[in-house]
Amino acid sequence: MTAQPINEQSWIRYGRRQLDHGYSPPVPDRLDWTFWPGVGPGAELLGDLRGKRVLDVGSGPGHHAVHLARAHGALVDAVELSPTQHRRATTGHGSEPGVRFVHADVADHLRRAEPYEAAYGVRSFACIDPHHLLPALRDGLADGAPLVFSALHTDSEGRGPSGTLAPRRQVIRLRDEEPIPVDMWVLTPRLWEDLLVEHRFAVESVDLLRAPQPDDPVVVQVVTARRLPRPGSPRVSSRPRTLRPPVPHAAVGVGAVVFGERGLLLGRHRRGTWELPGGSVEPGESFEETAVRELAEETGLRASRHDVSLLGTLVDRVGEVPRVTVGAVVNAWRGEPADQPDESVGEWTWFRLDELPQGLFVCSAQILTVWRPELPVDRAPAHFTPFGTGHGAPGR
Repeated sequence: MTAQPINEQSWIRYGRRQLDHGYSPPVPDRLDWTFWPGVGPGAELLGDLRGKRVLDVGSGPGHHAVHLARAHGALVDAVELSPTQHRRATTGHGSEPGVRFVHADVADHLRRAEPYEAAYGVRSFACIDPHHLLPALRDGLADGAPLVFSALHTDSEGRGPSGTLAPRRQVIRLRDEEPIPVDMWVLTPRLWEDLLVEHRFAVESVDLLRAPQPDDPVVVQVVTARRLPRPGSPRVSSRPRTLRPPVPHAAVGVGAVVFGERGLLLGRHRRGTWELPGGSVEPGESFEETAVRELAEETGLRASRHDVSLLGTLVDRVGEVPRVTVGAVVNAWRGEPADQPDESVGEWTWFRLDELPQGLFVCSAQILTVWRPELPVDRAPAHFTPFGTGHGAPGR
């Protein structure tokens, strides 16, 4: 699966243990990017695959490739470096129509193969050095080809992603077995985006999918990208409709969830409501940059845009003005919250989730109920669209 020697040996050990136990996962009814069946989007992120050549990066026992061939008519090359994992795949599915199992380093394979029309990896990308994999994918995918992969974001110990491009030691756990060490690139969504853009991919969405059990801290990110056209390819032009700016007609703001061991950070507005740090988007800002700026201006806490994960948009109406609120989660920060001069929100306090104060600001309440739907918070209805899924859910 990877050029990392420790990872190659680790996945050989993992595959050998599964072979010894005679275990092969069943072919799923849908493509699950996470550890939890039915959580998040499925194969629709890859688009229509019927008759298309598709690359499975780090295919393991091959069950995902078989699903795409059977259910979606894809022609899948399932590439796996570990000989024991490859043996699991060929033993269980070696004669499967529409699937070709390849024992190879994926970068070496891409240098010899015809360009693929789509590529994906189910929790395999974190085990491969991006500088080894992404140049090969850039050269080995056709213009416009979708690339979708899932990777660890927050592990079972609650450790979040890193904004530094370096592997860290994680473990593969098997029931009643000694854990197997593995080096993983557990990166922030922003760092993944920067790497993909550097290698000629456009990132279309990033979904952060949480474990269904409330006491499980694990978060998996699903990244959807597309291979940009190569230089010299025909381009479609665009131009403004008019030189006059549009008439302002909506309010756009960001609310930041800052949650840690001490609880959830809320401040009291001078008008009495309790609310998350946040405020209006300034011209030219990304939503992540707004969250970072407002956090510093209101609380004094410092964060990087790489530490911010976006939940999605909430749309409601105040009088005749549409209001768009973007929910954001700040995964890491520095400093202690304190009241700031000339700010309308202060008295910053950490609250346990089961002891939230009465009188939440409506936008903060809306964000909290999409961040943690189990919270017993009343709020005005809003239309919520998670980033990256394309499926809005009407507010309650």
